[in-house]
Parts: sequence; structure tokens; C-alpha cells
Amino acid sequence: MYLKNISILSLSVILILSSCSGKKEEEKTVYENTKFKEKDQNTVQMSDKQLQSIGLTTTTIQEKTMQKLVRLNGKVEISPSHISSISSIMGGHIKSINVINGSHFSKGQVLAVVEDPQFIQLQQDYLVTKAQLESARLNLSRQKDLNITKATSDKTLQTAQADYSTLNATLKGLEEKLRIIGINAKGLNLSNIRSQINVYVPFSGFVSKILVNNGQYINPSDTLFELINPAGLLLELKVFENDVNDVKIGQEILVYNNQNPEKKSTAKIVSIVPSIENGGSSVAVAKLSSPNPEFIKGMYINAEVTINSRFTIGLPNESVVSFESKSYVFEDLGNKKYKMIPVNVGISDDQFTEILKADNLKDKKIVQKGAYGLLMAMKNQAE
Repeated sequence: MYLKNISILSLSVILILSSCSGKKEEEKTVYENTKFKEKDQNTVQMSDKQLQSIGLTTTTIQEKTMQKLVRLNGKVEISPSHISSISSIMGGHIKSINVINGSHFSKGQVLAVVEDPQFIQLQQDYLVTKAQLESARLNLSRQKDLNITKATSDKTLQTAQADYSTLNATLKGLEEKLRIIGINAKGLNLSNIRSQINVYVPFSGFVSKILVNNGQYINPSDTLFELINPAGLLLELKVFENDVNDVKIGQEILVYNNQNPEKKSTAKIVSIVPSIENGGSSVAVAKLSSPNPEFIKGMYINAEVTINSRFTIGLPNESVVSFESKSYVFEDLGNKKYKMIPVNVGISDDQFTEILKADNLKDKKIVQKGAYGLLMAMKNQAE
């Protein structure tokens, strides 16, 4: 009876150990199958019909001297130093306005006419003072002659001298005031006194805002017009973080707008803001080499910067495909089987893409035409 119990116990232990061993083998097999399946997800098996459909060709890693083309976008702005607020030197009523919003003007053009009785008074004061000064000049000359023979006192001569100097200073001041409001004092006489003055524009440009209307009374501190000088036109361009080190002050760029992309203007980068914003970009400021009337404040524009050429290795553009924000190429493994390999890309142009750390791709056959077709086939296979 004792031996029978030992035999039953031994058999039970053997069965338990066998069961555990079988379970471990099963788990190992499942793990290996899963691992193989995950690894197999990077490969795709194609049929002759599929390959014929996508017209697949292969190439190898290549050496090439190439240039980096950085594409930027931004807006047209105006330098604050070239935005002018125009006011009248003296207050009065707006008699007429000779421009409209957006209209172009030339230096010296009359923007508006202002009318007020004080303009008449200023001219009158000038003419009266001018007459008084002439009288004072004659009196001073007479007093000098009399003082020589002591027919008049020194005090009288000094008074005549002071009166002449005071009137002369007053006349010079009135003459300058008339000049500032656009009236030529030298040609002023009783027959051409006027009640109106003109508001002239000091440069050529265009009207951004008109802030007054006919009949309105304005003070010297009131802004009548906001004018823009196109010479201050600037291009504010967004430069992404990975391109910041390639964009330099002094570089020439090509600029165009979305409405006329074929017509490109040249510009030069004059400033770069030394900071990265929350969106992962900085700002480069450029100035057009010559005026372009098509570019206006607030317009969205595009730009291209060509970086100096350098020797590098890479593949034709069609060999590199993107999936979920990453770049890949396909290796031809033979027997119509292809493996997807992740790569890091650098600069690119219209035909070629630089591959960084490409040592693992040397001596391998890389798919050129048909890479995108393989990506689609692999995606369908995964689904």
C-alpha cells in the first residue's frame, strides 16, 4: 500500500512538470511568432502583376554636390519710420480734400486745403511789421547822423537802435511762421493776402487713412492723414527652427505672392530676430532690391533662399516616402520581397534628397520608382 502511494505521487509530479514544460514551450513559441510577425511588418511580398503595375526600378546610394532650397512664407509690412501722420501746422476748417484712401501721390502734392481768419491776421501782422521796420530803419539812420554832431542824446540813439532790432526780430519770426504754413513772405503784398493754406505731402507714396472730412475744424495736434512711403516696405518671413542656422543676414532671396507666383522679385535679408517663438520658428526681415507696386502692406508672400552648395550623399526624391511624419526607403531583398528602412533626411532640391548617416544603405539595392506603391501595399497588408 505504501509503495502504491509513492508511485501515484511520483506520477503526479511528473505530470505537473510535463505540463509546466509544455506551457513554457508554448509561451516561447507564441513569443517567437509574435516577434517574427512584428519584424515581418517591415517587409512586403509582391507579385509579378503588382510589380508590373507600379513599374518598379532600383538604384543605389549616390554622391552629389547639391544646394539646399529653404522655402519661407510671411507678410508684407512697413517700417514704422516710413509711416507718417500728417497734420496742419495751424488749426482751421477743412476746405477741401484732394486724395482718397489708397491713392498714390507725389512729393509736394497738395493733400488738403485749410481755411481760417488767423492766416489773414498772420499775413497782416507781417506786412505791418515790415512797414514799421522800414520806418524804424529810417529813424535809426537819422538818429545816427544827429548823434555825430551831438544834436541828439546817446539815449535817443539807443532807443532807436532797440526799436529797430525788436521789429527786425519780429519780422523774421513772422516770416518763418509764414514759411512753415506754405506762404512765401518775400512775395506777400496787400493784393495777395489769402485765408487758406495748403497741406503738402513731404514724400512720394500712397494714402493709408483719411481721418477728416470737409468742413471739419481741426487743431494743430489732429492727424489728418496717415501716409505710407513704399521705400520702407519690409518682408517679415517665418524661419523654422531647423533652417535658422542656414538663413543669414545679407543673403539674397526670391520673393513672390500667391496671385502671381511666376513673377519673382529679389530681396535681401537685413535682420533676423534672435529668438525662437512658441511655434518653433524665428523671423527674418528682408527688403526688396527694387520697388514692386504689387506688394502691399498685409499681403501674404512666399520666399526661396538658396543655401551654398555642399558635397553629400543621398537618393532620388522618389525613393524617399513619408509615413506618420517619418521618412523611409525600401530595400530590394530579392524574390520580389522588399524591406522598409527608416532614414533621416537632410537638404533636398527638385531631384535629390540628402540621407543622413547612410552607411547602412551602402551596397544595397534601393527602390526608386514604385516606392510609394510599396508603401501603399504594405499599409493594405497591415490592415
